[in-house]
Amino acid sequence: MLHDHSKAFHVVCDVRDFATGCALMQYDDEGRERVVSYQSRQLKPAERNYPVYDKELLAMRYALIKFPQRMARWLSLFSEYNFVVHYKPGKTNILTDALSRRPDYVQSGRHAIGDEDDDECAVCIAGEVAAVEVAAATPLRDLISAAFESDEVCSEMVQYLKDPSDTARRRVPTRSCARVDRYQLEGGLLTYSVDCADPPRIVVPLDDDLQARLIHEFHDAPSGGHLGREKTFASFSRDFYWPHMHKWVRKRVRSCEACERGKPSQSKQDPLRPLPVAADPWSSVSMDFVFVLPRDAQGRTGILVFVDHFRKMIHLALVTATITA
Repeated sequence: MLHDHSKAFHVVCDVRDFATGCALMQYDDEGRERVVSYQSRQLKPAERNYPVYDKELLAMRYALIKFPQRMARWLSLFSEYNFVVHYKPGKTNILTDALSRRPDYVQSGRHAIGDEDDDECAVCIAGEVAAVEVAAATPLRDLISAAFESDEVCSEMVQYLKDPSDTARRRVPTRSCARVDRYQLEGGLLTYSVDCADPPRIVVPLDDDLQARLIHEFHDAPSGGHLGREKTFASFSRDFYWPHMHKWVRKRVRSCEACERGKPSQSKQDPLRPLPVAADPWSSVSMDFVFVLPRDAQGRTGILVFVDHFRKMIHLALVTATITA
């Protein structure tokens, strides 16, 4: 609600163990309590140790300081000038009206966060299929459309849908001819749906680079979250389709290096334990081999290293590469 300076304001506040919040309130003409502004913040580590009554006072202090802060700064600035405000309609205020309407200042929803990359993601392209009006061509859309020409099934299916004649139908491969009624052209893209209740999905041609890019966005990218094969396939198959896609997604997820590194080990491992403290020299010894060294006169290319845990003394013994433990 917009505040009314002719009416009284009141503030409500509360505090918990980790945060405080407050609201600036005002009663409307019908006597109902309306919110003018909200504020909240986390408590600092020291503030979390305050007793209850100190926290309540802290909430009151925060509310009284927070709400008039912006207005106080503005009034402090305005007080430095002696000016009179005159209203000038936009029709006569042509110059400044034009300056405030510069089209290059307008931020679209897609680039509101300052993204300079014009390349749309696969999820955005998929969302456009069900739309009545499709946006302008994007690099990903162009890649999908261009890949149709190199895929025999897709190219013949597109030609048939553009010109549904018997001659064009006979050119469609036999394995797809029986399901030709499941394909449609929407916005220049070939889509596939099992029946009228199944939402149309974009048909992806059999292009390794294109499929790798799509699986990257649905699995490898931060928005994909490196989910398992079933969740990745469920997310992927809502928008895209190609034959044997489940097998392909399962193979790609299984070969994901990041998933393999982060996968927890199923085998139980003994916890690390410190070595016992040695009581006498050479009573506790560690040993290891070092190989692939320059060959000496006797043809030895390795060293057996002994370390005495009591004195940290090192003893080296030359060995051949064929020696075993």
